[in-house]
Amino acid sequence: MRRPFKLYHFWVRTLSPLVRHRFTPTVVGVDNVPQEGPAILAANHLAVIDDAIIPYSVPRMVHFMGKAEYFTGKGIKGAFKKFFFTSAGVFPVDRSGGNSSLGALESARRILDKGELFGIHPEGTRSPDGRLYRGHTGVARLAYETGVPIIPIAIIGTDKAQPIGTVWPKKHHVSIQFGSPIIVKRIAADTLTHDEIRALTDRVMHEIGKMSGQEYVDEYAQTVKARLRKEREQKQKAAELTRR
Repeated sequence: MRRPFKLYHFWVRTLSPLVRHRFTPTVVGVDNVPQEGPAILAANHLAVIDDAIIPYSVPRMVHFMGKAEYFTGKGIKGAFKKFFFTSAGVFPVDRSGGNSSLGALESARRILDKGELFGIHPEGTRSPDGRLYRGHTGVARLAYETGVPIIPIAIIGTDKAQPIGTVWPKKHHVSIQFGSPIIVKRIAADTLTHDEIRALTDRVMHEIGKMSGQEYVDEYAQTVKARLRKEREQKQKAAELTRR
């Protein structure tokens, strides 16, 4: 998988002054990221700008998954979005689950096999309320099947800089903390157990929570978002019936 290395660093250099001006970020523990060789960077997810804060903080290129919709737009705008995300080290992922998710993990494996860094948000989506949610097991499965270390990352303050529904972030201090590497022994996929995968996933989330100070919720963020959306729809229907 080829990635436009020079363009990636062009974007980072271009956007870094804006990041410093808007967020005055504090970076702690970046030495825990290896200077060479593969690693998985596992971070909490509070805002869209999280994936700009991490590249700002790490001197090496970091590859991320991105919604497939980022790569399928039409016209000049769609073409530019595809160009930007591709050059920023993002590859598309179909979030419908099943075989689509397995395909995304295969892309991540190829990145790690090349000795590069792969960034992932185990929660799978942004937190709806600033709390830390149950992690999906893809991060653990990927680590076990490749034998690559996991670097837990806590991002703090981006939800205040860019609240849900906000496009342009406001000025607000943020910080990013890189935890000690979680060393993982390689295990063949056909011998991995669910308990092993879940235990490692929970350990990663625990380490992130210790650094971020977030309240932990043992439930998937997608489930909570779906429930909140349903509640909003029910309230809207009730309000419409009241007005009739």
